[in-house]
Amino acid sequence: MSPSAAGPCAPPAAVLCGLAGWVPSRVVTNEHLARRLDTDDAWIRTRTGIRRRHVVDPGQSTSDLAVEAGRRALAAAATDRVDAVVVATTTPDHSCPATAPAVAARLGLTGAAAFDISAVCTGFVYGLASATGLIAAGVAERVLLIGADTYSTIVDPLDRANAIVFGDGAGAVVLRAGHPDEPGAVGHFDLGSDGAHEDLITVAAGGSRQRSRPGEPSRQDRHFAMRGREVYRHAVTRMAASARATLSRAGWKIDDVDHFVPHQANLRILYSVADELGLPRERCVTHVESVGNTGAASIPLALAYAAARQALRPGDRLLLTAFGGGLTWGSCLLTWPTLPAPAHLYDQPPHPHDGLARHHDGLARPHDAPAHPYDQGERTTS
Repeated sequence: MSPSAAGPCAPPAAVLCGLAGWVPSRVVTNEHLARRLDTDDAWIRTRTGIRRRHVVDPGQSTSDLAVEAGRRALAAAATDRVDAVVVATTTPDHSCPATAPAVAARLGLTGAAAFDISAVCTGFVYGLASATGLIAAGVAERVLLIGADTYSTIVDPLDRANAIVFGDGAGAVVLRAGHPDEPGAVGHFDLGSDGAHEDLITVAAGGSRQRSRPGEPSRQDRHFAMRGREVYRHAVTRMAASARATLSRAGWKIDDVDHFVPHQANLRILYSVADELGLPRERCVTHVESVGNTGAASIPLALAYAAARQALRPGDRLLLTAFGGGLTWGSCLLTWPTLPAPAHLYDQPPHPHDGLARHHDGLARPHDAPAHPYDQGERTTS
């Protein structure tokens, strides 16, 4: 049944009413990586399309990014109360407990339902489906959904294949109960998984399987690992098939899609998916060039980036799709509502005389900030 055909007793839909994103101010450019890896800017850009990525300072965690993105999304939605907080992440603050309750408490939302979703880079789409279910079931009137990841904490900084790709960030949306035919309503999902290929994207150590074995894990097992060529093939195939299934359920054609918002893995993958679908590349919303692959944060960050530049207009029809470890994948549709433009994604550089040191990119951090594996402790001062 199409949303417009839903009867008066149809369950409420989840409607987007707030959007925001945030990335930490520390920037790692391709030139920074070339100083310690066997690579250069041209090699990275040719293979990934990425020019720079943002990473957390030492001691900064996923919840810190999630709280800031969540605070901004709540402000954009002009609300300080929600009934549920959902955090999609692969890099929780702890293996136990979940990160979402702490995020809720720091946002003054103690008492709200709060839980994490672990679907790797598909986490935000899975989160949208979960939030939609909470609203449809009458469990929540408003849901704060946050995609947040700090991949710099699990990627080996000496691993050329992965260190060049991943960055840290958080994106958040507020969803409210509404009508399925109004702008902003999230609808028509396709979700899937294939655990037979769980070994393609892994962090081998840290879970019960490794902990139940004798001996200490190796350095390699403690870090993120990905079999890139196989992942590329699965990502393109799975996202394209999921997108087609979602469009079919809604009765949309490819030409009905105004904006394609795929998981921002790298430019080669997202353009390959667009080509496979027959979508013009200019309809792709991309932000990976400036932030890298930010995992579960990538789709909301791309939305916030596009909305801040007024590239999304009320009534525009969006197709969202993602792929991640598990393997997992998913897609959904969204008609863009009228929203206030999101705040800038980046920290603004402080005043030159505020006691902060300038990093290579001109952004700032405290003079006494400890060294970070991504910059090898190098600094410049103003």
